[in-house]
Amino acid sequence: MSAFNGTNVHPSCFFLLGIPGLENAHIWISIPFCLVYVLAVLGNCTLLFIIKSDPNLHEPMFLFLSMLSVADLMLTTTTMPKILSLFWFNDREIYFEACLTQVFLIHALSNIESGIILAMAFDRYVAICNPLRHSTILTYAVIQRLGLVIVLRGLVLLGPHPFMLKWLPYCRTNIIPHTYCEFMALIKLACAPTKIYRAYSLFVAFITAGLDFVIIICSYILILRTVFRLPSNDARLKTLSTCGSHVWVILISYTPAFFSFLTHRFGHHIAPSLHIFVANIYVLVPPMVNPIIYGVKTKQIRERFLRIFTDKNT
Repeated sequence: MSAFNGTNVHPSCFFLLGIPGLENAHIWISIPFCLVYVLAVLGNCTLLFIIKSDPNLHEPMFLFLSMLSVADLMLTTTTMPKILSLFWFNDREIYFEACLTQVFLIHALSNIESGIILAMAFDRYVAICNPLRHSTILTYAVIQRLGLVIVLRGLVLLGPHPFMLKWLPYCRTNIIPHTYCEFMALIKLACAPTKIYRAYSLFVAFITAGLDFVIIICSYILILRTVFRLPSNDARLKTLSTCGSHVWVILISYTPAFFSFLTHRFGHHIAPSLHIFVANIYVLVPPMVNPIIYGVKTKQIRERFLRIFTDKNT
């Protein structure tokens, strides 16, 4: 590892430390990480193929699910190849520009995923609370516009992040105690005031993921109010079952995201290894679990998946 020139405000590269305190276990940690990554790629590609090949699945819920799968694939592929290279070959070096690009992609894609999950909540709200108008409200044109707005929101609000990091001087060290480049990890290396940058990052997080989560909770309160007005328990259970997959996706996506976000800014007494491990879980586990959840709990996808294999056997 080359020495860092303290007079250079923009190092040509950074060095990723990995998971602090667990360096000797990197090779063993890489085994489940690699397995989960392969499952995430296979699962999401299979899900996209099933939705694309079956016209009966070209409904709002499944179109939003395909958007989520694309975002999941991009997010996990943005981080995992470099993490596995670090674990397997001790490849710690990452160029400055590549690091900034990774920061932008991770945060923008996370923001886009949050927006898609919100759109899926809106789909469930309309389907349950206003079922007769579901097909007229969520038309293909509306879904396309929602998708475009979600993507533009992520690109526009997170676009300043790499530029802010590029404007900062780095005269302390070029060693990042993380497995990938992350905004707050780089901010902590800067030797200049970063209060405004931190405030902007916090503001964006609250008006996007934070507000998305609040709106999702409100939509489910309205959904539950409608469900409890149904005349029979069977009708209530059947209606709630259509939301089961989405609720699991919300829990799996937002729990590690909020934990990572809060510990980075307020959890100064939490062990760095725990925080970084959870940060890796966030970019790895949801992309693997989401297609499994919808594959197991959604009848149309499950039947289409089984039909593929039965057709091959016959």
